[in-house]
Amino acid sequence: MVKKKTMNYKQYFEMAKQASRTLVSLSKETTDAVLTDLAEALVANAAEILSENAKDLAKMPVEDPKYDRLKLSTARIADIANDLVNVAGLNSPLGKIISDKTLDNQLHIQKVSVPLGVVGVIYEARPNVTADVFSLCFKTGNVAVLKGGSDAEFSNLAVARVIHQVLDRYKINRDVLTLLPAERAATEALLNARGFVDVLIPRGSQSLINYVRENSKIPVIETGAGIVHTYFDESGDLEKGKSIIFNAKTRRVSVCNALDCVLVNENRLYDLPELLSPLADGNVELYADEKSFEVLKSSYPAHLLNQATSEHFGTEFLSLKLAVKVVDNLAGALNHIAHYSSKHSEAIISENADNIAQFLNEVDAAAVYANASTGFTDGAQFGLGAEIGISTQKLHARGPMGLDELTSYKWVVRGDGQVRG
Repeated sequence: MVKKKTMNYKQYFEMAKQASRTLVSLSKETTDAVLTDLAEALVANAAEILSENAKDLAKMPVEDPKYDRLKLSTARIADIANDLVNVAGLNSPLGKIISDKTLDNQLHIQKVSVPLGVVGVIYEARPNVTADVFSLCFKTGNVAVLKGGSDAEFSNLAVARVIHQVLDRYKINRDVLTLLPAERAATEALLNARGFVDVLIPRGSQSLINYVRENSKIPVIETGAGIVHTYFDESGDLEKGKSIIFNAKTRRVSVCNALDCVLVNENRLYDLPELLSPLADGNVELYADEKSFEVLKSSYPAHLLNQATSEHFGTEFLSLKLAVKVVDNLAGALNHIAHYSSKHSEAIISENADNIAQFLNEVDAAAVYANASTGFTDGAQFGLGAEIGISTQKLHARGPMGLDELTSYKWVVRGDGQVRG
């Protein structure tokens, strides 16, 4: 249900909680049919969704890092629809027997996967999240309570309308998807919805994530903020490095898996101009430390080359900007990453098996890569169908969160009159 701005939030949280009881009775066939039909409906209603998205885009400067995340297109709507079809085709994790044992007293005990219940998501200018989160929650028997930002208000409403039309067609309670108003009061209400919302997932900037963590009265799974490094090792292959770094930085600059800092082994310093040459064609602005600046200044375009200051390391740029730093060796790279990483995605480019093994073992991040772009840190790319977010914490879920991460479990105990002495 899409909520109006004049409302009693508690009432609607109660309705969402009540709706969660109805989802457990839906068959897998119905659930998958809803998602498949929703994919078709989003494509069929693309013109209306794009028209509403244009209203949001008109309010945001093109140079804003969030603009690319906000912008929809026919192709992006088709991608969202494909993700829904992929989710429909995945096996449901519900009812999975995690463990099964019979005790000496003949009590039969099973550990069985179940929905989390009511999942709240606070997100910024990302209208695709509205469909992605609904699909994953619906497939796992969870109710979704969404609070999008004002930047994407018209886009989110348009997507939610299509979802509710499909739910109506199947006579499914509309409250399995609640889209709260874009006003700040809705955020405050959601942060305080203890007893109604089981878990809260923020998706957006570091400031949003920090605010939710510090003010929520319900459990929070942190996602999103990515300060991402790629280390070019002494044995790194130059051609691999050029394509990996270019892709990780320029594929989509506004996403959390985009590259923010290249670390280069000092013994490969004079390969740096060639290693980073594709970035100049991509109009990437560099912030280089002293050693790398001296090497790059004779080859990299002057208007795109800057001397780095301390603030450029540990920054999530979300734009065509990249920090560059020279390190003595693998240990130097590991120390830099340990200090600045947000524990999202980190990569090494190397042909040295021992260095690769050490990097993958020692780096503390949700996703670690050897000789591949960090752009792959994504639920769909990992075979999860879609994602509800990328967790950078360690409790309950880590990395791209798909269906399994939206479940908990309960203990099912069967007896035959046993009592405890």
